[in-house]
Amino acid sequence: MIGGGSNMLLLNDIDRLVIHINTKGKKIIKQDENHVWVKVAAGENWHEFVLWCLENNYGGVENLALIPGNVGTSPIQNIGAYGVEVKDVIEKVYAIEIATRKETSFSNTKCKFAYRDSIFKNVQKGKYIITDVSFKLTRKNHDIHDAYGAIQAKLSEKRNKKLCIASIADAVISIRTEKLPDPKEIGNSGSFFKNPIVSKKLFKKIQKEYPNIPNYPTYQKQYNSEFLILNSELVKLAAGWLIDQCGFKGKRYGDAGVHKNQALVLVNYGNATGQDIFKLAQKIQNKVKERFGVALEMEVNIIS
Repeated sequence: MIGGGSNMLLLNDIDRLVIHINTKGKKIIKQDENHVWVKVAAGENWHEFVLWCLENNYGGVENLALIPGNVGTSPIQNIGAYGVEVKDVIEKVYAIEIATRKETSFSNTKCKFAYRDSIFKNVQKGKYIITDVSFKLTRKNHDIHDAYGAIQAKLSEKRNKKLCIASIADAVISIRTEKLPDPKEIGNSGSFFKNPIVSKKLFKKIQKEYPNIPNYPTYQKQYNSEFLILNSELVKLAAGWLIDQCGFKGKRYGDAGVHKNQALVLVNYGNATGQDIFKLAQKIQNKVKERFGVALEMEVNIIS
């Protein structure tokens, strides 16, 4: 099963049935003064859905603009960017159980969302076909997420003093366009590795040698609550920075390489095989582990 095919690496040719989910449709389920609930078909392009939300002044997904892929795969990965994850707005995931061919649905809680993870990526992997996703979005009093320095810098650069969902999306699109290669021009799967979350003890150890290491607080949802609490024992690091410090940024190994503007992205200059890209990814993992003691986890789905 594939959606947009943007977050996968094929290690070999696939000699078996492949089903491309290409269903379309957006339906408003209900709305009140403050919120709107929208059910979207799995085959809808994610970025086009974000643009549709902006056109209708529906808030909640603007920080996720220009992420490649389709709506149906967004909960599997729990896509996220610039302080927002799709789990923050998902109300329900509709699916077909492959073994029984019965329709079912998963509430947000049952999806067991985590950082770049969900029940569909681990214990239930390959057992369901996601058909639709419903989102709870804001109609007014939007929650603006502009804490990331890159967004603030871009807003300042554009001299955009009006903070709104459109200006946030515009800033995010500009940042992603500048930093990330267009897969139509050079083969890539976007961010190849997850940003690692490490213990505070390990972070302090690394920080002694690298005082300016980028780091971010980690939050977790309290049980049966919508509120996030700070986890003071864990710290999120920037995988791209770690890779860059190991000297990989802009390096090329045959036709497999690391992008010159974003070390988190592995690229194919034309004739690299899936195995070539995978070997480069492993080389990066080993070097980062050796230098920092940090285990990088691949974000891309490896398909053999």
